[in-house]
Amino acid sequence: MLYTLHEMSHAALAPWQMWASMNANMFSHPFSPLFYSPLSRKIAAGSELFVRVTQRYQKPEFDISEVRVEDKAVAVSETVALDKPFCRLLHFEREFGARRGSNRRADPKVLLVAPLSGHHATLLRDTVRTLLRDHDVYITDWVDARMVSLCHGPFHLHDYIDYIREFIGLLGPEVHVISVCQPTVPVLAAIALMAEAEAPVQPRTMIMMGGPIDARRSPTAVNNLATNKPLSWFKANVIQRVPAKYPGAMRQVYPGFLQHAGFVAMNPSRHADAHRDFYNHLVEGDGDSAEAHRRFYDEYNAVLDMPAEYYLDTIKTVFQEFSLPKGRMFVREQLVRPQAISKTALLTIEGELDDISGNGQTQAAHALCTSIPARKRQHHLAPGVGHYGIFSGRRFREQLYPRIRDFIRRHA
Repeated sequence: MLYTLHEMSHAALAPWQMWASMNANMFSHPFSPLFYSPLSRKIAAGSELFVRVTQRYQKPEFDISEVRVEDKAVAVSETVALDKPFCRLLHFEREFGARRGSNRRADPKVLLVAPLSGHHATLLRDTVRTLLRDHDVYITDWVDARMVSLCHGPFHLHDYIDYIREFIGLLGPEVHVISVCQPTVPVLAAIALMAEAEAPVQPRTMIMMGGPIDARRSPTAVNNLATNKPLSWFKANVIQRVPAKYPGAMRQVYPGFLQHAGFVAMNPSRHADAHRDFYNHLVEGDGDSAEAHRRFYDEYNAVLDMPAEYYLDTIKTVFQEFSLPKGRMFVREQLVRPQAISKTALLTIEGELDDISGNGQTQAAHALCTSIPARKRQHHLAPGVGHYGIFSGRRFREQLYPRIRDFIRRHA
């Protein structure tokens, strides 16, 4: 019912959004006589702000068509390596030669596992672009659950782990796996199961960044919410059925709009200040600052629906029962034993100021993977870096990426 009411409110706002958009254009275009009104900038700014606050944001594009490799511009093409109902495995292929698809560099192959936790995989755009300098990059592009028909069945945490195992098997034993935030747990489980089975394909390295391997350590507001409420509360309050207008009609999901409300509620004053500054930048004619705001919130406000089964499994397994660090995590009745991993090198990275995954939560992987030799393990705590700074921004590019690149090269 809540999802349907949300859709109805968007439909009701559509005429007002159209009117505000028209106002923004009429009062900001120099060919319009209204542009020369004394209040034109304020009216245009207020109208655009109204549109941006009330509109629905579509999934952004990666928009990576070129990358600098050894100070030379190299074209990049985005292709689908494997198409699954709930995820597309994307390949960013660098075109070094004259012929399309020619790749003369034997750079390490990297599987970047993006979070299935509200935002689209495009949130890792900067990570992908940076990795492409020295690597052959693949990324998991999770599908909005409201677009997946019920005929494809449910999607549980163990299905997520199966996907990761399949992707690793497809890319071969030379692959290096990087997981950012939420995927650290299922990635560690997938690699542990492959090691237990002595699979012929096991990754060379696993690099885990800001993830809740052991959410008992330095608990954050996110952790506290999951532990303070019973699983029945989440089932009753955040799980909704997809309305009839979408391909995934009647599928149970954790809707993106509820997730977005949770993101904003974590720091409402920061977002209020950002929107007030955006209005002032428009009034003052500071186009660069206004455009930076648009780029950030075009990404931040674009959210997807998560399958209810996967979301509830994650809450229970990772944040309430702490199954992995307690040695009690099962995948299809098979116990996950991280101590079985011996061939895959381990690098963990945390941000000192991370308010999503507290310090020590990712480092806990070292205490679990006891069979990995000390020479193949490394941990780094990035000073002055928050959660998003672990995988994007200047500090990631200048401080953390060189560590990742060198670790991969050392164990390639």
